[in-house]
Amino acid sequence: MTLENVIKKRRTFAIISHPDAGKTTLTEKLLLFGGAIQLAGEVKAKGDRRRARSDWMKVEQERGISVASSVMTFEYDDITFNLLDTPGHEDFSEDTYRTLTAVDSAIMVLDSAKGIEAQTLKLFEVCRLRNIPIITFVNKMDRDGQDVFTLMDEIEQKLALEVVPASWPIGMGRDFKGCYDLFNDDLILFDRGKGDKLTEGIDCSGLDDPKLEKHLPAEQLEQLRENAEMVRELCPDFDRKSYLEGHLTPVYFGSAINNFGVRELLNGLKSFAPSPRAQKTEEREIEPDEKKVTGFVFKIQANMDPKHRDRIAFTRICSGVFKRGMKLKHTRTDKMLTMHSPQLFLAQDREMAEEAYPGDIIGLPNHGNLRIGDVLTEGEKLTFTGIPSFAPEFMQRVMPDDPMKAKHLGAALQQLAEEGVARVFKPLMDSHWVVGVVGPLQFEVLADRIRTEYNIPVHFEQAHLYTARWIEGDPKKIKTFTDSNRSAIASDHDEDPVFLARNAWHLDDAQQKNPELKFLATR
Repeated sequence: MTLENVIKKRRTFAIISHPDAGKTTLTEKLLLFGGAIQLAGEVKAKGDRRRARSDWMKVEQERGISVASSVMTFEYDDITFNLLDTPGHEDFSEDTYRTLTAVDSAIMVLDSAKGIEAQTLKLFEVCRLRNIPIITFVNKMDRDGQDVFTLMDEIEQKLALEVVPASWPIGMGRDFKGCYDLFNDDLILFDRGKGDKLTEGIDCSGLDDPKLEKHLPAEQLEQLRENAEMVRELCPDFDRKSYLEGHLTPVYFGSAINNFGVRELLNGLKSFAPSPRAQKTEEREIEPDEKKVTGFVFKIQANMDPKHRDRIAFTRICSGVFKRGMKLKHTRTDKMLTMHSPQLFLAQDREMAEEAYPGDIIGLPNHGNLRIGDVLTEGEKLTFTGIPSFAPEFMQRVMPDDPMKAKHLGAALQQLAEEGVARVFKPLMDSHWVVGVVGPLQFEVLADRIRTEYNIPVHFEQAHLYTARWIEGDPKKIKTFTDSNRSAIASDHDEDPVFLARNAWHLDDAQQKNPELKFLATR
């Protein structure tokens, strides 16, 4: 098969939503129908079902929320799907924003009762900045929710997106009978007792087909015909070009926990979602069908295998055919690295990747030499754009419960800093590390992870700090500044100097007295 054909058969996408909209459940069902797993896990279930595949961290399983992005590759109907599951909670949005740099499209999951929620809106804006096309899945139709037209209107108004229903729900909550597929003229009936089976559609010749009368009560059928007519009048026809440009979203309805609507969603992804797209660099655009391999690291994950203290660099292949054992240039250090043990993922399950193609996500074992944003090429110097870095908004000191473990804590924090989940600072005049994060829940999760992954119980204390700023400029001037402000100076995990400001005045004063230095919020 030619490289061009392989690229056409790839779909790399993320699922975005507000917490509790059903994103993790939908992920499980997509994997189930892609044949990747035998039994779907549900977040609120018990026993075997309790362990959702995408929530593989101990802390995720305990709390029932996703805190780290995970990658799953599966096949369905001759298409290879690379699914990136992302945390829904806003305190972990940094991870989500970075993950969105590695996908070509997204599924937005909405709770039928709640519609567009705050976090969904934020993530949508990130997708819009990157022109990522979006398919919408309205979940939990088997529960009472908003009027469907009101929901459509809300998506249109809040997101400034044209809405084209791909299917239309028949009833809602207890009266939910299923959906009518408006694109393919299929009636899909809802059966609560189907378990992990797919619902087959009933082929219809249109809404006047007598078959419909056999399956639907007269009142609901009349309502469906009326609604479908209104939809066709009010909504534009589906235009794939407009969808790919990010102006229009097809909308599917369903109930992920009951497997309903998932097949139609998968078919929609297969038919409409783009294959791997060109990627922007500062130097030029990288086309996926170029012969030479290029890729970038968008995420580092420590301790996927706790027995081996491993660190994996998640890398998006952008062009060329990647092969195990090949040598690639690490453009930040100008060194050649041999790709010894690249891996493909099904959440935490992994297999050796003999080769990978544009759009694929591979894991590269990382011994501290790869960082977020790093680029790998066959020799060309490239810098991929748009990989975000965030300023820490909350800062606390971290203390080991056992003072004898202070040294081990330092090593654990260094590894977690490389992941990008937190910033860590070692003050010159204080023996305790300071941790900076984007959202306060991250402190709890970090404490859990340090305890479970490194066996170091810790607690956090207020640091009474306003912000952290990286210092840039002439090395001599930096030294003069740090020597005269030693109590407010720390180094980060890369040994770069950082100014820890006590309050806004402290920062302004430092900036005014040192105009030749830059005080940067991100690095």
